Amino acid sequence: MTLPEGYRQIPQRMNIAAELIDRIDKRGFGGRVAFAWDDGELSFAEFAKRVNKLAHGFVANGIEKGMSVLIRMHNCHEFAEAVLALIKIGALPVLQNSLLGEEEVDYVLKHSDARAAVTLGSLAVPLVNLSHKLSAGVFAARGAPDGTTALESLIDAAPDAPFETADTEANEPAFFVYTSGTTGRPKGIVHAHRWVIALGDSNRYRLPPETGDRAYATGEWSFISALGHNVMFTLRNGVTGVILEDRPSPENVLKAVERHKVTLIYSVATVYRRILAMENIEKIFNFSSVRGCNATGEALEAATWQEFKDRFGCDIWEHYGVSEMQMVLGQGPRHPVVPGSIGLPIPGTHVAVLDDDYNEIEPGEIGHFLIASDNPGFFLGYHKDPEKTAEVVHDGWYHTGDLASCDDDGYFRIAGRSDDCFKSRGIFISPYEIENVLRQHPSIVEACIVPLADKEIGYRIRAVCVLRDGVEASDETAEDIRLSVRTRIAPYKTPHVVEFIDALPKSPVGKVLRRELVS
Repeated sequence: MTLPEGYRQIPQRMNIAAELIDRIDKRGFGGRVAFAWDDGELSFAEFAKRVNKLAHGFVANGIEKGMSVLIRMHNCHEFAEAVLALIKIGALPVLQNSLLGEEEVDYVLKHSDARAAVTLGSLAVPLVNLSHKLSAGVFAARGAPDGTTALESLIDAAPDAPFETADTEANEPAFFVYTSGTTGRPKGIVHAHRWVIALGDSNRYRLPPETGDRAYATGEWSFISALGHNVMFTLRNGVTGVILEDRPSPENVLKAVERHKVTLIYSVATVYRRILAMENIEKIFNFSSVRGCNATGEALEAATWQEFKDRFGCDIWEHYGVSEMQMVLGQGPRHPVVPGSIGLPIPGTHVAVLDDDYNEIEPGEIGHFLIASDNPGFFLGYHKDPEKTAEVVHDGWYHTGDLASCDDDGYFRIAGRSDDCFKSRGIFISPYEIENVLRQHPSIVEACIVPLADKEIGYRIRAVCVLRDGVEASDETAEDIRLSVRTRIAPYKTPHVVEFIDALPKSPVGKVLRRELVS
């Protein structure tokens, strides 16, 4: 297919806010709904006006170009306004999950050199306690506590004139995303202004927007996938971003879909599994507005895809991304869905499955999954950590740490993290493959395969499973599960041990924390 004119062509000088806010009128989006939530909505024109006024207000209160400013907010229109107002100034929004505690907030403040913070009244306590470290102050929306400045007052006092967007280079830092730190201290991932064109064009190619689209991402916007699909790309495409401020339980997600007539959902496999775990839930909520669902962040098993398709009549398009870039390759309406795969590379993105010596391997074989590091969507590096940056970016590649295979048709499949895979009796074990089979068992909602050290065979295969409501956690159930797996895949991949748990441990963005299950 011919690529759109100007696809991923990035000017030398650009600013994300200029791309998303300053061109609203030129693109004819002004009267469309930019954001909708349970208590209201904002048109593109109204949203742009608030962003400009907030930029004026920030500058009047000491925020400067190049200053790092921590954002501690759950999803809300003020979150989007604050991020874009700061980028418009040339300041650097620092995104961190709002569930993290005071010690973690303190670390990110120090590591990012943040001199100010923006929060909500309900989330302000850690920042108030640390305000002596923030020379430019704490700004709070929806009830500013003592010692903070009300975000609303900045907007009310600001002039109506547009704020002149900072003149920035495409390669200049635009914002930071801090990881949740599940394997150590959080890393500060620095993204450039060029990201919004490189990934924005990729987004439009994979899933072309349609008139009337309303997109909703279940993740918090501190997670770059949700930030892109629910804020940055919707603004760029003239699409409505639906905001759910509550945590995404199955009921809350489906209520939001029904209430706001969502057409595109962006989530993680865990959310879809939790929805499917509820008997007849597809008959309770109106899902007819949805033209497609999207999954990223963790493997979506073919069994989950098939059950969702059967019950909701809707595709789940899986795509693969990393926080250091966002989307790399994926499924979408342009090509047939191959359940269990993560799809095809996005045009302009070069990926490969290679052996230890960077040689290509045969289709179907498992090797290291690498992404060419010259991609314009890639991060600038880890803040204050050149050693870690060099560890993952070298020899012309970004080393994902994932193992994968590619079939004859060019579809990729993730076999697992290199440090999650293990050998049993000298044979390579891919957890994802076994988990997909386990999910096909009628008693199982979720499953995770982890190694269990064994002196004789190296590692035994241990399955940790969450059962559907009403299923008894018994030895008989465990044996039935083992026998079911044994009939579907090679016998040596059958779990030696099957255990049951109420819920799998997960990160703030919904990924299963395998390491917490390893004995």
